[in-house]
Amino acid sequence: MAEKKETLKPTWKFNRVFWTGNIVELFERSAYYAMFISITLYLSRVVGYDDIWAAWIGGAFSAGMFFLPPFTGALADKIGFRKAILLAFSLLFIGYFTLGLLPYKETVIPALIITMFGGSFIKSIITGTVAKNTTIETRARGYSIFYGMINIGSFLGKTFAYPLRLEWGVASINYYSAFLAFIALVTVFFFYKSTSPIDENGKSFSEVWAGFIRVVKNVRLVMLITIVTGFWIIQQQMYATMPKYVLRLVGEGASPEWIANVNPFVVVLSVVFITQLMKKRKAITSMTVGMFIMPFSAIAMASGSVIQHSIGNEISIFGLFTAHPITLMMIVGIIFQGLAESFISPRYYEFFSLQAPKGEEGLYLGFGHLHSFLASLLGFGLSGYLLTNYCPDPKTLSPEMLVHAYDNAHYIWYYFSVIGFFAGIGLIVYQWVVRRVDNKPVQNN
Repeated sequence: MAEKKETLKPTWKFNRVFWTGNIVELFERSAYYAMFISITLYLSRVVGYDDIWAAWIGGAFSAGMFFLPPFTGALADKIGFRKAILLAFSLLFIGYFTLGLLPYKETVIPALIITMFGGSFIKSIITGTVAKNTTIETRARGYSIFYGMINIGSFLGKTFAYPLRLEWGVASINYYSAFLAFIALVTVFFFYKSTSPIDENGKSFSEVWAGFIRVVKNVRLVMLITIVTGFWIIQQQMYATMPKYVLRLVGEGASPEWIANVNPFVVVLSVVFITQLMKKRKAITSMTVGMFIMPFSAIAMASGSVIQHSIGNEISIFGLFTAHPITLMMIVGIIFQGLAESFISPRYYEFFSLQAPKGEEGLYLGFGHLHSFLASLLGFGLSGYLLTNYCPDPKTLSPEMLVHAYDNAHYIWYYFSVIGFFAGIGLIVYQWVVRRVDNKPVQNN
C-alpha cells in the first residue's frame, strides 16, 4: 500500500495581532484618502489659501509621508511596535481633529505636520507586523490581505468623502478621518498585544540619514528616480488638479472623489493579469510600456473639454445613461493611469533593487519611494500654477471674466502629457546608457 504524502495545506489562519494590524490599516487608509482627495479644496475653500499655496502645502504634506517612513520606522524599532502604533494613531487623531476644528492658517500647517508624522509611522509598523506574524508558508497570503486592506480603505475613504462634502462641507471630512483614527487607537489599545522584542540594535537616525546620502550619491539610481518621477507627477494630479478641475468645469454636483476610485478598481482588476502577461519580459520593458501609456491618460483628460465644446454637456453611453464629457473622459484617463500603474509598480522595485550595490538592496529599497517624494512636491507645485493660469478659482473672477475663463482649461493636461512622453523617452535612453556602461570592457593597466 502506497504511503500517503503529507502536504502543507494553505491556511488563512493568523493571530490576533496580525488581524488587528490589518484592520487598523484599513481605518488609516480610509481616513487618509478621504482627507487627501479633498486636501487642496479644504486649503482653498475653508482655510483661504490661493491655488498656488494650497498646492505647495498639499504637496509638502504628501512628500513628507513618503520621505519620513525610514526614520519613523527606525524609531518604531527602538520603542516597540505597540508604543509606536499607539503614538501614530494619537498623532493622527489630534491632527485630523485639529484640521476640522481649527481651519485657520495659523493652525493648519502644524496640524498637517502632526498628521504627516503620525501617518509616516503606519506603513513601516504594519508591514513589519505582517512580516513578524506570518511564516514562510503564510507570508504571501498575509501580504495579499495587507494590500487588499489598503485598496479597500482607499476606496471607502473616497466613497464617503463625496456625500460628506455635499452634505456638511469639505471641513467635515477631517472629522470622519479623526473618528476613524480614534477607533483605530481604541482597537490597538485593547487588541494589539505585540510580542515583538524591542530592537536595541536597530538603526539610529544618523545611520538612516547616512543610508539616504549613499542613495542620493548613486548617479544611476538618482537618474532612475528622476525619470520615474515623471510618471508619478501625472498620477499625483488625481489629487492635485482633478478635484478642482472637475468641480469648476462640471459643477458642484460632480464627484471627483468617486472618479478617483476608478484607479484602485482598475489596478485590482488588472495587476495580476498584466504581471502574468509580462512575467517573461524584463522589468524595464514592463515599466517602459507603462510609461508610454501614461501620457495618453493626460490626453484623454484634456479631450473631455474638447468634446464638450463640440457636442454640449451630455454624452450618451450606449443609450443607457448620459454623462458630462469631462467626467467621462476623466474616467477614461484614470483607467489609462490604472493600467500604466499595473505595468510599472510591480516591477519598479525589482528593477530598482538591481541598480543597488550588492548586499545593500534592503537599505536602498527603504528609500524606494523617493520618486513619489519628488512627484508630490513637483506635481502639486506645478498644478497650482497651471490652475491659476488656465482654470482659476471662480471666486477670483468677475461674472464677465467667468464667461471665457475656462476656455483653455484643458491645456493643463497637455503639459502633463509632455512630461509623460519625456519620461518614457528618458527611460529608453537610461536603459541604453546603463547597458553600454555595464558592457564596457574593463581595461587593465
